[in-house]
Amino acid sequence: MTRQETIRGKVEAALAPSHLEVIDESHMHSVPQGAESHFKVIVVSERFEGERLLNRHRMVNRALAEEFNNGLHALALHTMTPDEWFEKAGKAADSPECMGGSKS
Repeated sequence: MTRQETIRGKVEAALAPSHLEVIDESHMHSVPQGAESHFKVIVVSERFEGERLLNRHRMVNRALAEEFNNGLHALALHTMTPDEWFEKAGKAADSPECMGGSKS
């Protein structure tokens, strides 16, 4: 199973999202091919209702703690309630260009 599939499964189990995208963005960073180290995760869940952004991110990070211990380096998190997702017309911001590693 790929890390992308593992992330998907763990987020689905923890947050029962109505919409979930797990996008491997490792190719945008200075890492070896196939590293599966950088992901953009868009999560739309009713469980985010009444939660501040920091708590939403903590919920996702808790679900993926084991992945961080096993080589996951970075997540670009977009955490929304269904109403917020609707207001944004079902879109999340693009990830910025990497400025780390050999790209700085």
